[in-house]
Amino acid sequence: MYIMDDGIRLNARIELPQNSPEKCPLLIILHGFTGNMEEEHLSAVAQAANEAGFAALRVDLYGHGKSEGEFRKHTLFKWMTNALTVIDYARGLDFVTGIYLCGHSQGGLTAMLAAGMKRDQLKGLIALSPACMIPELARSGELLGENFDPEHIPETLPAWGGRVLDGNYVRVAQTIRVEDFIDRYEGPALIVHGDADGAVPPQYGIAAARRYGDCRLVLIPGDGHCYEHHMDQMAAAVGQWLTERKAADGSDTTR
Repeated sequence: MYIMDDGIRLNARIELPQNSPEKCPLLIILHGFTGNMEEEHLSAVAQAANEAGFAALRVDLYGHGKSEGEFRKHTLFKWMTNALTVIDYARGLDFVTGIYLCGHSQGGLTAMLAAGMKRDQLKGLIALSPACMIPELARSGELLGENFDPEHIPETLPAWGGRVLDGNYVRVAQTIRVEDFIDRYEGPALIVHGDADGAVPPQYGIAAARRYGDCRLVLIPGDGHCYEHHMDQMAAAVGQWLTERKAADGSDTTR
């Protein structure tokens, strides 16, 4: 199916838990930079959510997967708007008793930003290998392995896999202060990070977990950015946390 965001179609899929309960909580799942909703680690998260009694709503964000928009023109602002739109869509689903938000890498950062803005409408936040360093690196002039003058941003920057990013990606990222969004969110959070992550060093996940007021941090020994070595441990951490949150929420059906 598609969710419309200001004329842009976002490819999406809802997977219901076993036995299709009449009402249940829902976990929104966002992919990372150059990723898509079909990646193995995101499928594992959706399965863990279903087994915990949650519906799972996976989405391809602007310029990624099967959604519309050009990759080179995507920015964190556009992804944040996508996330807010998807949350609003989920709030309109009659079977949803509560909304949780999850994201991986750049999607994890996006989820953290959106949670700060939608803190009154979310029951929980999960950030997997969150790329909290993107704004910091954009301000320092070193991003995606490329060095540039942060005061004179080039028109384009090379991205992974032969792709190109518009300079506006950097301009947008430079304006974001992640700490402000963390401080605005007061709900429960889970951060999962592999301690051998070469793409997003684990100290960023550790620092974010310390800043949140109510956050569980799970470090997976020897694992990388997409949990390619111990995906079962990542999924288990997500499933356990969701199960505990569902029990804590009880019969609350507030949306």
